[in-house]
Amino acid sequence: RTLSEETTRVFRARVVNPRWMTAMRRHGYKGAFEMAATVDYLFGYDATAGVMADWMYEQLSQSYVLDDENRKFMSESNPWALHGMAERLLEAAGRGMWAAPEKATLDGLKQVLLETEG
Repeated sequence: RTLSEETTRVFRARVVNPRWMTAMRRHGYKGAFEMAATVDYLFGYDATAGVMADWMYEQLSQSYVLDDENRKFMSESNPWALHGMAERLLEAAGRGMWAAPEKATLDGLKQVLLETEG
């Protein structure tokens, strides 16, 4: 498998797998930290190897930051992780790594960033 193929496989099997996300929520602060770290790792891989497709950024945004259940969990367990994820995803868009983000998604990420400031 190529790195892009493996990234896609892991993304679907773990990163946005509802069972994995539910398991992370059971771990409170640490689970929220792990989810934010996952966003950071994917961002890093994409910055160095160009392995993330736009649909992956969109799905990360929707599942990790904009989903009501996950957003509530993150806000209560580790608001800094929520802030960091929104910031990292917006950075990916700003750097052109996420080439064509949906306007509504960007607006939602910006809103979360503002709500979680300091």
